[in-house]
Amino acid sequence: MGVPVDRAVPATIVGTGGYLPERVVTNQEVCAGIDSTDEWIVRRSGIRRRRFAGPDETLALMGHAAATKALAAGGVPVDRVDCVIATTMSHLRQAPAVAAQVADLLGPGANVAAAFDLNAGCAGFCYALGLARDMVAAGSAEHVLVVGAERMSDIVDPRDRGSAFLFGDGAGAVVVGPGAAPGISRVVWGSDSVQGSAISQPRPWSDLRDQPGTPWPYLHLEGPAVFRWATTRMHRVASEALDVAGVKATDLAAFVPHQANMRITDALVDSLALPESVMVARDVADLGNTAAASVPLAIDALVSRSPEVRGGLALLLGFGAGLLYAGQVVRLP
Repeated sequence: MGVPVDRAVPATIVGTGGYLPERVVTNQEVCAGIDSTDEWIVRRSGIRRRRFAGPDETLALMGHAAATKALAAGGVPVDRVDCVIATTMSHLRQAPAVAAQVADLLGPGANVAAAFDLNAGCAGFCYALGLARDMVAAGSAEHVLVVGAERMSDIVDPRDRGSAFLFGDGAGAVVVGPGAAPGISRVVWGSDSVQGSAISQPRPWSDLRDQPGTPWPYLHLEGPAVFRWATTRMHRVASEALDVAGVKATDLAAFVPHQANMRITDALVDSLALPESVMVARDVADLGNTAAASVPLAIDALVSRSPEVRGGLALLLGFGAGLLYAGQVVRLP
């Protein structure tokens, strides 16, 4: 039996948080393992530096730090969290879930909340946010903690010239709860699985067990193919997300695309004809591509550094491995 529309609870983002590893890795350091230069990397991606997690900066630790900040920002005590959703593509263990570890670290109250992981690649945060919005609207949860956490340095080959310079580590989080008015539009999502091999893990973990001496199954990336796909397909997804929300580009205060590549962001800004008044997240320059953590990290940076966008509308757009995509319009806390 469906929930009547007039009984749906308006869901909104009530708090944001982020965590960045201490270690800053420059392009010069990355170039020690690949045949490239700082100039080439900046020209091709806009990336100048990124963060790499240390041995003790686990997915759970980073996710917990981001979650703690988001809960504090939203004024939500841990015992009011009904569900924790962690989205990541770099968790090296099937169990326990990162979400369960984050809940445990949050302590009494949160460690009895429902908890599960979601892997939708770099679109994962927007997928999870869509689920959180529907859970609050349907009354399945009052507050849902959505955490994006990545240690991409664990799964990216430092000797691969096509991908080593792109990725970084970190975690971002938001708390979704009831609001006076709807603050998260219906998610527009989908997959283009025909091109699924463009970002993939070519060999399964079982190869390490069944084939002694097999190299670590690093992430495989077909950069040019992904670039062409993102700069053509994502324009339509972003436009549909605006239509579903019933808003126009001129109504936006901010645009927060997945931080994959500065050239992709610039192409999307141009294709959407965003006015200069719209603030565009460009964290990729200093953080690289943090996969499922990139959108929540960028949201947190926007509301922290640019108070003028608070309370305004932001278009979120995630895309990546699968190839999967998702987008929605939210009201920034």
